[in-house]
Amino acid sequence: MPARFRRLVLLLGLAVAGSALAAPARLETPWTRKVDPDAPWPEYPRPQLVRESWTNLNGRWDYAIRPASVATPPTQYDGRIVVPFAVESALSGVQRRVQPTERLWYRRTLVRPDLADGRRLLLNFGAVNWDAEIFLNGAHVEHHAGGYDAFTIDLTDHLRPGAEQELVLAVRNPLETGAQPRGKQVSQPKDIWYTPVTGIWQTVWLESVPADYVADLGLAPDLDHARVRVAPVVVRHGTTPITAEITVRSAGRIVATRTVTSPDLAAELDLPQPRAWSPADPFLYDVEVVLHAGAVTDRVQGYFGLRTVEIAKAPDGYDRIFLNHRPVFLLGPLDQGWWPDGLYTAPTDEALRWDVTTMRALGFNVVRKHVKVEPARWYYHCDRAGLLVWQDMPSAARLTPTMEWIPAGELKFSPEEDAQFRRELEAMVRQHRMFPSIITWVTFNEGWGQHDALAILRQVKQLDPTRLVDGTSGWGDLRAGDLLDCHAYPEPGMLPALPGRASVLGEFGGLGLPVSGHLWQDQKWWGDRGQSTVEQLAARYAKFIGLIPALKARGLAAAIYTQITDVEGEINGLVTYDRQVTKVPVERIRAINATVTEGTGASH
Repeated sequence: MPARFRRLVLLLGLAVAGSALAAPARLETPWTRKVDPDAPWPEYPRPQLVRESWTNLNGRWDYAIRPASVATPPTQYDGRIVVPFAVESALSGVQRRVQPTERLWYRRTLVRPDLADGRRLLLNFGAVNWDAEIFLNGAHVEHHAGGYDAFTIDLTDHLRPGAEQELVLAVRNPLETGAQPRGKQVSQPKDIWYTPVTGIWQTVWLESVPADYVADLGLAPDLDHARVRVAPVVVRHGTTPITAEITVRSAGRIVATRTVTSPDLAAELDLPQPRAWSPADPFLYDVEVVLHAGAVTDRVQGYFGLRTVEIAKAPDGYDRIFLNHRPVFLLGPLDQGWWPDGLYTAPTDEALRWDVTTMRALGFNVVRKHVKVEPARWYYHCDRAGLLVWQDMPSAARLTPTMEWIPAGELKFSPEEDAQFRRELEAMVRQHRMFPSIITWVTFNEGWGQHDALAILRQVKQLDPTRLVDGTSGWGDLRAGDLLDCHAYPEPGMLPALPGRASVLGEFGGLGLPVSGHLWQDQKWWGDRGQSTVEQLAARYAKFIGLIPALKARGLAAAIYTQITDVEGEINGLVTYDRQVTKVPVERIRAINATVTEGTGASH
């Protein structure tokens, strides 16, 4: 073989060895080749409850796909998978489909740390889709059903002598065969429905904690009274009396401290010269809790923002969305949160942050996270960038049969199906209610999996009275909830404003433009394809945004454009699916958007 060809083969071999890709992805993002398959996603995954000492378990695990009827771990595995990327993704190194009739198995070993003084070993999962059974050293230790919520397992009592421990997971994804929340995953992707996401898709990590440790900071910021309530939730295995030292910092300077003693560890701390959080000034306070049980301590850190959101009557007589007691007009994109290389999982934290900062650079002040829940770090980036969030509950599998007024067109879920939906919904709210960027919960989208919607709306409002609740987005109206939500394609429209509720445009637009070389598939695109050039897309986008001021004058309070990126067969993004091309120059989109956001109190 000639020397130049030997050199080429060597270079290709090195490229493959340093990449998680088992085969070329259909599309690569700017971050695809930056993924280290032995240490992907090295960032601490939980910004609201940070510990300095932790062990990241991301990287190469053994995997196997077996019939679901086989409930015992394999004796041999099929190969290696890169966690936390779903098995169907290119970045997992596997790219295999798992059918509802199959089970995906994972295996890896753990190193048992020193657990002196009664310390506990916690295993944390950011998210696993959907039904997971967890085994340690051959013994079943946990069952978890839910594809979008984090969960923690105390492994301490299941550890065996010696350093090496064996961790095994078995995961099933029912897709359309079940009524579980699944968003846009389908077994046969097409049009607005996408590739399945099975198994671990967020970071997995270990923490060694004291016998008494903090599980939640229990923060309740109060802008109107310039204070924050801190009520740490503590898991106890010891009997020693405990105290908690609470410290709040503003731009690195201590502004409030308090020491509290069990049994009641709650404290209210006054905040001098309070600084409100807003898109124009996304200011965050830092908080630290040091828990003392004798000589043993647990130190955790988090943050919060001071802000209010409500529906109130504006000077023009219409009920509108108020942020920090000022009316704001919200303009933003629909965001599906999918990636061509990682599917549900962005290739890197840098990539995840890029999506957020790009939306802000385009002049948007809000985003609707569509039927998906993101990793905690995405909301952290929104908090830091000042991007408001409407958070959808991921849709359940079934669609409602009609567009009639609710509840006439609702589905009937079994008691078990309804209970599971509500459990996952409550987990979403409880785990994300401390992110100041989230201002709205959307319980159902266009009737997808919609059932008992009035009761579910009330449940969410009771769980979190500090935010808005959109009971149904773009379908039959509940005649209840904070928002009266209309979907209009392609041109923007609205429902007549009603007292006590804000009229919003939950979706509009969908202007499609295929960009050669940046397509998931070469045909069968989905989107309004009235544009064949960038200039046509820009002109039509400007026309649609130009119609919004007249709707604002009739009471419209917010508008969500479909959408920020292309996704698989959808070509209606302002950015290509691979994030390589922003179809219309950023400055031009920003200038167009400014015509409706400038001067509204949330423009920057």
